[in-house]
Amino acid sequence: MRHFLTLLDYTKDEIIDILNIAIKIKNEHKNQINKNYLSKKILGMIFEKNSTRTRVSFEAGIYQLGGIGIFLSANDIQLNRGESIADTSRVISSMLDMIMIRTSEHSRLEEFAKYSQVPIINGLTDKYHPIQLMADYLTIIESNLEKDLIVSYIGDGNNMANSWAILASIMGFELRIATPVGYEVDQNVLIKVKNNSKKSGAKILISNDPKSAIKDSTVVTTDTWISMGQEKEKLKRIKDFKEYTINTNMMKLASPKAIFLHCLPAYKGYEVTNDVFESNQSLVFQEANNRLHIQKGIMVWLNQQNKNMSNSII
Repeated sequence: MRHFLTLLDYTKDEIIDILNIAIKIKNEHKNQINKNYLSKKILGMIFEKNSTRTRVSFEAGIYQLGGIGIFLSANDIQLNRGESIADTSRVISSMLDMIMIRTSEHSRLEEFAKYSQVPIINGLTDKYHPIQLMADYLTIIESNLEKDLIVSYIGDGNNMANSWAILASIMGFELRIATPVGYEVDQNVLIKVKNNSKKSGAKILISNDPKSAIKDSTVVTTDTWISMGQEKEKLKRIKDFKEYTINTNMMKLASPKAIFLHCLPAYKGYEVTNDVFESNQSLVFQEANNRLHIQKGIMVWLNQQNKNMSNSII
């Protein structure tokens, strides 16, 4: 069974495969060609953490592919009342064709996948956000920036920073991550990506210097400083991150052709200023729209792979 839990489980060729499917489906959608790639398939969507983009993009995506989505909040299922993950997974997966989960601890997602009879997609965990990185890379492709790509991630060493490190290690581009002291990228993630980087030729630089990291980069990206569950740390984080705001002067240090990306929601005046967010370099809304198309690509790819696997077993 192939799941989509982290990009660590994927090769460069598989990631390119998914991107190509997404590009094809996006072009068909643009030309009002609607193909039922997932006709009558049922996607379960479990949200233990709230979302705007994840819910809308998955629900619209499965519908556009000819299937149907079932939204399940934490209050809708017995997980919230003490039923085990294993039991929930075995029951729900026997009734659905695919499940997307947006949750807190990554270990919960892994346990759900362990007992599932159908593919599981990571809609976000505290450790990884792979669907967002796939949307980001699709936006990079559309901007013709894959060649000599230099990505600067400025901000918190969170699930987005972890996922950028993984993607860079697989695809072989240069990534510079700058975080305040004490907010660095997960060291276990960096250990995991080390072998991939040797194979791909990726260059991953970690520092606490945002100006050095952003110099001559072709993609500048960041994330909120205060993620869900970190509200009590707000004042401290604002103080610790004050030198990490992406503003006009920071963007001037990047390449003239640089684009700005943000996974949203954005808190303007903190991680990014409004003038950068609304500038011509900002592709945040194209990036957000690409969540719809890349997730359709992921669902179609998973369906094809697991169908082929099932046929080969037979």
